[in-house]
Amino acid sequence: MEERLHKALARLGIASRRHAEDLIRQGRVTVNGRIVTAMGIKVDTEKDMILIDGRPLPLPAPLIYALLNKPKGFVTTLRDPQKRPIVTDLLKDISVRVCPVGRLDYDTEGLLLLTNDGDLSFKLQHPRFKASKTYEAEVKGRPAKQAIDYLRNGVIIEGRKTQPALAKCLRKGEKSSLLEITIREGRKRQIKKMCAAVGHPVLNLRRTAFADLKLGHLAPGQYRLLHPEEVGKLKNYITLQTQGRQDAKNG
Repeated sequence: MEERLHKALARLGIASRRHAEDLIRQGRVTVNGRIVTAMGIKVDTEKDMILIDGRPLPLPAPLIYALLNKPKGFVTTLRDPQKRPIVTDLLKDISVRVCPVGRLDYDTEGLLLLTNDGDLSFKLQHPRFKASKTYEAEVKGRPAKQAIDYLRNGVIIEGRKTQPALAKCLRKGEKSSLLEITIREGRKRQIKKMCAAVGHPVLNLRRTAFADLKLGHLAPGQYRLLHPEEVGKLKNYITLQTQGRQDAKNG
């Protein structure tokens, strides 16, 4: 089956889509003996001879989808100049190279998906697919209804209003409260900035859901592989988001 070259490289786990595009632009990819620098070319990985830097593509690794409860004190980059612990260090029984889908801050814990499925990873992170992310945020103080309404309707951070979010208070205490917030954006440190904007800085932050995945009862530092049904639901989630955008456009 033919598909665009950069998508094929991502699907095979060779590189992310963006990295694959860079490889093509740099003239490092040949198809049937010809250097390819255009993005639109279509290939059939079972029939075409594709080389990167003169070497044939490695046999595709089995696709791995791991759900990790990221603890605090780990970074979601694969290389850290400060030599801090990396989330992939926790995947003791996975020998295949996988990458985090999105990011969580060093001091944030919770659900993190890691995979070598470059195509799915790209779609789950791309703004146009609007993958939802749900967080439990312990914040300072007791937010009033007006503060919750601001979070729902959008607040100004860094000169730009956030998109509408789902927000509710799960618990109120004397010194801190627990909020549940669901967003479909991916702006850097967005939850922390939103809460600070309404006067209730975040004390602790945990992601509990991502797209159709839920954290469940995994302890911090533990992970599990997704069931095939869960992978199917993730792909169906992307399909439904795509159809929704198309229907809205046509409407």
